[in-house]
Amino acid sequence: MGKVYDWFEERLEIQAIADDITSKYVPPHVNIFYCIGGIVFTSFLIQVASGFAMTFYYRPTVAEAFSSVEYIMTEVNFGWLIRSIHRWSASMMVLMLILHIFRVYLTGGFKKPRELTWVTGVILAVLTVSFGVTGYSLPWDQIGYWAVKIVTGVPEAVPIIGSTIVELLRGSVSVGQSTLTRFYSLHTFVLPLLTAVFMLMHFLMIRKQGISGPL
Repeated sequence: MGKVYDWFEERLEIQAIADDITSKYVPPHVNIFYCIGGIVFTSFLIQVASGFAMTFYYRPTVAEAFSSVEYIMTEVNFGWLIRSIHRWSASMMVLMLILHIFRVYLTGGFKKPRELTWVTGVILAVLTVSFGVTGYSLPWDQIGYWAVKIVTGVPEAVPIIGSTIVELLRGSVSVGQSTLTRFYSLHTFVLPLLTAVFMLMHFLMIRKQGISGPL
């Protein structure tokens, strides 16, 4: 085991990385409220794991979406639990995100030199809301269908380009299969990828600049 470790240590300097992680200074004013961001990240990981598990059974078609969700809930082993965890962790992620934003704002964590950290956080908040909007439609039940119809119809009020935006979101003039396909692709690929990228940027900035001091 020692030889294997030495081989990796020689090439990757693992010990230096470990020392940097374990020796990072934590200010004395830090309390439990500074851990809320970590709960958001944990909720996101749970979302990814439970969502990935459901992709094995979910079918993103208007004819089979609802029945596939029903199958997950009633026939798949622990499917009801996986989907419930997905929903609960989604609610937890949104709640903790709101609390995290309040904590950062009230403690002045958005001020110089952490403006870009705040900007990436705001982008992550928008992505989180987008997760909720796109995921809400995937069961393709009455609630999901009408929610999509209302949400995608909002941009129609924009002058000149409103109708174009609506058609871009829906994939056609009306809500249908192309809309579900778009929302499924956004929910399972585009949004997770963007969220992972901006989370990495967010963490690297925090790592570089450290935790903001007390007011």
